Amino acid sequence: MANAWFETVAEAQRRARRRLPKSVYAALLAGSESGQTYRDNLDAFAALGFAPHVADLPAKRDLATTVMGQEISLPVLISPTGVQAVHPDGEVAVARAAAARGTAMGLSNFASKPVEEVVAANPQTFYQMYWMGTRDSMIQQMERARAAGVKGLIVTLDWTFSHGRDWGSPWIPDRLDLRAMVKFAPQGLSRPRWLLDFARTGRLPDLTVPNVAEAGQPAPTFFGAYGEWMQTPPPSWQDVQWMREQWAGPFMLKGIGRLDDARRAVDTGATAISVSNHGGNNLDGTPATIRLLPAIVGAVGDQVEVLLDGGVRRGGDVVKALALGARAVMIGRAYLWGLAANGQAGVENVLDLLRGGIDSALLGLGRASVHDLVPGDIVIPPGFTREIGA
Repeated sequence: MANAWFETVAEAQRRARRRLPKSVYAALLAGSESGQTYRDNLDAFAALGFAPHVADLPAKRDLATTVMGQEISLPVLISPTGVQAVHPDGEVAVARAAAARGTAMGLSNFASKPVEEVVAANPQTFYQMYWMGTRDSMIQQMERARAAGVKGLIVTLDWTFSHGRDWGSPWIPDRLDLRAMVKFAPQGLSRPRWLLDFARTGRLPDLTVPNVAEAGQPAPTFFGAYGEWMQTPPPSWQDVQWMREQWAGPFMLKGIGRLDDARRAVDTGATAISVSNHGGNNLDGTPATIRLLPAIVGAVGDQVEVLLDGGVRRGGDVVKALALGARAVMIGRAYLWGLAANGQAGVENVLDLLRGGIDSALLGLGRASVHDLVPGDIVIPPGFTREIGA
């Protein structure tokens, strides 16, 4: 058997592409419109350099930190993503991997696994919600998540329902009925190992979202829930404040890019914010999050924990974000490619790669802890940063 270990996230992506049916891989790649923001998330990290030392380097480095009251062994969290049908164990496998590597799991309310199963696999789980449905249904979701034992709430705000992609969007059925299976068969048969993974479980890929089900009702399909989300009027800041008051525990607002929005998030009493453009899946043309980070940290970093997601592919990217003021980063595609490539072990592999890269960068920079990093550790080209919404 070939070695299942991979040495970079890029190799995990290549293996995921070889293993997954075309539509499933395309759904992971995603992006929107021309992909400008998706590319900038990656290119911006590549534009930053390091300023290393050559002596008096620390023999041991400390990677541990805390996020929303949770102690984690490295400054990398699992970002919530929707239905993870790339592997039969889906979000439960990811939760186990995160727990095994000592970090927290973000679980989407559009996940394919119930919150109770995920918390059982990783007690350090944060539950993510969108503003969708009625206030009563949102309270019901919060109460279910609280009863399951989640440690905090993540509210994602950045979404404009942009669907068009210059390279085409994947075909994903609403449900895997006979008609859909016949249409999907050529793709599935071209990836027999992926099919075999599901065949061993006796289950088809699950395209339902159990965590948004009304009490006593069957779980809606992903697209059924997505349609409800689209039809729900977008929230006001008063609505966000209401959500914060209903939760009354650790609370993150995800999708912040503007200074005025960051300040409003602080006003709501948020515990943390994530500087995010939804991985380039939202409004194309939004700047890379790492370009926006320094100004946001300068504006509110002394009042709220600031995280970043978007474009993180290696430990060096994590260190660059921390040096520019982030408390930690959240990863999405990177762990999904690991999950597709090798299940739970693949996600652990990705986290190990990031841990090794963080440790290596700390050594070169002469920093004994992730908390010692400063902007001077990074070479920032002229005109790199962006400041919007001042």
